[in-house]
Amino acid sequence: MSVLRIVLTGGECTGKTTLARTLAVRHDTTWSPEAAREAALAKAGLLGPEDVAPIARAHVAAADAALREATRRARPAVFFDQDLLSTVVYARHYYGSCPPWIERLAAERQGDLYLLCQPDLPWATDGVRDRPQAREEIHALFAAALADAGARVVDVSGRGAEREAQAEAGVAELLGT
Repeated sequence: MSVLRIVLTGGECTGKTTLARTLAVRHDTTWSPEAAREAALAKAGLLGPEDVAPIARAHVAAADAALREATRRARPAVFFDQDLLSTVVYARHYYGSCPPWIERLAAERQGDLYLLCQPDLPWATDGVRDRPQAREEIHALFAAALADAGARVVDVSGRGAEREAQAEAGVAELLGT
């Protein structure tokens, strides 16, 4: 049985983590947290270009563990709070480039569905998020990267139940339910 990869993606402070958790609970399956956020929380100081490869490796390890668990539990899908495509987008945005091996792996491990979260939720400062003024620019970078990859994308906007319903409709279509 092949487990489908459903990725919550987009810029900072767009509700990805909350939605990934909510959908995973609703579908009684696993989810994988955002590797870059975990790295930022663990590091004293700002992330730099030297952190891109460790973040990518951490993402792969966490994603593989979530996929193994979903397979063990015979679940049809797993939810990801970002994936390697986000590593590519942010590496290019912050540092001007991304290591080619990460770009290759991002293409090889492309999600089956991307729920692209719009930057329409209020900004919440948390010590890790750092570009409230660039929300639209970063969203456009994600949209362009997904289009370039030929990814299946559902836009998710609004708040609360409206946002969840849009995400759930995309998931239901993918799962054929």
